[in-house]
Amino acid sequence: MKRIFIWINLLLLPATAVRAQEKRYAMVIHGGAGTILQKNMTPEKEAAYKAALTLALQTGYNLLKSGHSSLDAVEAAVKMLEDNPLFNAGKGSVFTHDGRNEMDAAIMNGKTLQAGAVAGVTNIKNPVSAARAVMEKSEHVLLTGPGAEQFAKEAGLEIVDPAYFRTEERWKQLQEALHDDSIKATQAHALNDKLGIRNRDYKFGTVGAVALDHAGNLAAATSTGGMTDKKYGRVGDSPIIGAGTYANNNTVAVSCTGWGEFYIRNVVAYDLSAQMEYKGLGVAAAGQSVIRKVGTLGGDGGLIALDKQGHMAMPFNTEGMYRGAITQDGKIEVYIYK
Repeated sequence: MKRIFIWINLLLLPATAVRAQEKRYAMVIHGGAGTILQKNMTPEKEAAYKAALTLALQTGYNLLKSGHSSLDAVEAAVKMLEDNPLFNAGKGSVFTHDGRNEMDAAIMNGKTLQAGAVAGVTNIKNPVSAARAVMEKSEHVLLTGPGAEQFAKEAGLEIVDPAYFRTEERWKQLQEALHDDSIKATQAHALNDKLGIRNRDYKFGTVGAVALDHAGNLAAATSTGGMTDKKYGRVGDSPIIGAGTYANNNTVAVSCTGWGEFYIRNVVAYDLSAQMEYKGLGVAAAGQSVIRKVGTLGGDGGLIALDKQGHMAMPFNTEGMYRGAITQDGKIEVYIYK
């Protein structure tokens, strides 16, 4: 009897542990990764970030709960973040070297593998909605610049004066970046690096969302103002399907944030899905693997991922990442620091 009793408990304990880990999520969002230190954050600003993330999660979840698709949910959540000047997407996007706001966005349907994206747009109030219009109302995947803007206008999306996107904080960040450019020209930045003086993340701030709806369909959306002080029409990973955004019902939905060039070179979003499909990794292990590869090449950032069972991962290799998730029963979790 004693042996049977011990054997039964060994069976029960792992089952209990498994059940404790089986938390299922309906949506995960991010608002950018970088050098986010609590010592540099005021209580008021921290509360504002958490409130914004919470509102975006609740907005998307309410749609899911009422039977809307994961596509509707990720678009709505990202629009909330685009409309909030705290984040580098939509209003509050960073400035290019020439003092413009040029935005990129993408969305993907995990059920059909349809995708849409825009890049380098300057007057579309919600670039993520333009990306969805490209997916659903055109035969293309990626439209750029004036052509994307013309398409968005013809699709009935809200067009605004480019001045709408400007914020004083982002303008000051551009001036700091331009100043750093002049320092680099004199090679003085080497001393600053040694002293640890330079601690600005001009490449971070993307927003994104991934969701799983009641029909079991996954979707992902990403939106960004790109990199402060970017030149020559630079486009990052966000609007590139498989690099910064990807969704596949067979595996996972992914939205990335960080130094886009490294995400493009590593095809991060698709690689995460491929590691799950071909190597049999879970979403957490695959997420850590791709972020580790980005770091090995010298890139920084993070990502959010949600698999077809509702398991999520939010790995990053920076000091912090604005991120949050909501479970299938409506419990909200919001985090900023490591």
